[in-house]
Amino acid sequence: MQKQTTPLLSPAVGTHRELVSFHFGPSSDSSDSGQKIYIQSSLHADETPAMLTAVLLKRRLLELEAAGALAAEIVLVPVANPVGLGQYVMGQFIGRFDLASGKNFNRHFLAFPTLAERAKDRLGADAMRNRDIIRELLREELAQQAPLTEFESLQLALFKQSFDADLVIDLHCSLEAVMHVYTTEAAWPSIEPLARYLGAEASLLATHSGGQAFDEAHSLIWWNLQQQMPAGKPVPDGTLAVTVECRGQRDVSYAVAQQDADAIIDYLMSRGAIRGEPKALPPLPFPATPLAGSEQFYAPVSGIVVHRAKIGDTIRAGDPLFDIVDPLTDETTTISSHTDGVLYMRRAIRFATAGAPLGRVTGTRPVRTGVLLGA
Repeated sequence: MQKQTTPLLSPAVGTHRELVSFHFGPSSDSSDSGQKIYIQSSLHADETPAMLTAVLLKRRLLELEAAGALAAEIVLVPVANPVGLGQYVMGQFIGRFDLASGKNFNRHFLAFPTLAERAKDRLGADAMRNRDIIRELLREELAQQAPLTEFESLQLALFKQSFDADLVIDLHCSLEAVMHVYTTEAAWPSIEPLARYLGAEASLLATHSGGQAFDEAHSLIWWNLQQQMPAGKPVPDGTLAVTVECRGQRDVSYAVAQQDADAIIDYLMSRGAIRGEPKALPPLPFPATPLAGSEQFYAPVSGIVVHRAKIGDTIRAGDPLFDIVDPLTDETTTISSHTDGVLYMRRAIRFATAGAPLGRVTGTRPVRTGVLLGA
């Protein structure tokens, strides 16, 4: 294992943060490296279940490396957001948004609008050779980036570590949730075994959900090129990317984190990145559904939130999900589902302001368009 530190742009005199990454197995420029795997956790800083999973994953990778079992380069970033970890305000972490700019740490990652124009004259008939050319073009564009803020330098540092990975696993958690994953329709056949090993109770699929989140910033590079290049210049799926939501913020335990770390190891074994025999594939608890089909619920009024359904419940259209009780008038407003699916996540609030998001239920029929991600 090699430990690397990448200094971030200092936002003020006397301050300094750095991004730490751990590199296992043969390097990407070694003839022994068949693929590169990139795994990071807690891009929203206070996603502690994801961070603990990364810690236990690191311990296991050390053992596997010592045993000579790693067949791929594996890069692990347990703390993907040291900036957000410093945002501890009056006893609370504010890990989702950068306090200096108000920006979401997992939105608006780099896009490469001129990449297709630069690539079209260099690509040929060999898809794998085209992959290498595209990655070299990306490397050149990343080298030309000049971040102006600590936020931008963090996003750039993460992308430089991951842009040439064959697989990107972005570990997060929600507020209160079951295990669930986000990926693209094209990647789903390759990602489904991971969802099975993880026991994902919801798998949400979208090619372009809006917001340029970390996972899609990788997959969209290749999808956009596939749409723009002629058939004689094939573009492969250069990077498979998946976001894994490790349940809710309070789901922090060695047992659960070890279960998730073991699931990732089994998946990497099934991909040939780790030598060994993975466990037999378990069944998928629920089939994948379009992200555009998930119904999102908001509080129409303010009041005390009483949950009428549990996380992970199978929901039918018409089932009550939330009551909002006005403490002054005693009036109760019930929010019911219009969708058959699984209640896979909800906010941790127990008192709502008008318009506050409350939770989401999966659905098989697309009901939303535009930006599909929350703020």
